[in-house]
Amino acid sequence: MLVKFCQLRRKEVINLCDGCRLGYVGDIELCLPEGTVKALIVFGPCRFFGLFGRGEDYYIPWDCVQRFGDDIILVDKPFRRNEVGQKGQKKRRF
Repeated sequence: MLVKFCQLRRKEVINLCDGCRLGYVGDIELCLPEGTVKALIVFGPCRFFGLFGRGEDYYIPWDCVQRFGDDIILVDKPFRRNEVGQKGQKKRRF
């Protein structure tokens, strides 16, 4: 399957472990001497309409990529709950 990078950037990345949407492919990590893809990089979620920057980026190793679809990429990477959720919130104790 041949895919250009501009086509890859239009695909949404979905985690199979919990079904959450991680975002769109923002960048890829290549190993130039061998010409292999090492990882997909998905930019983190925007904070307050993008005015306060973004959250942490998701680094998805190529081994975790399961399937490519027409408009989505399925990955199987278990994230810790606070990596996917909002990091700045304090936990409430009841």
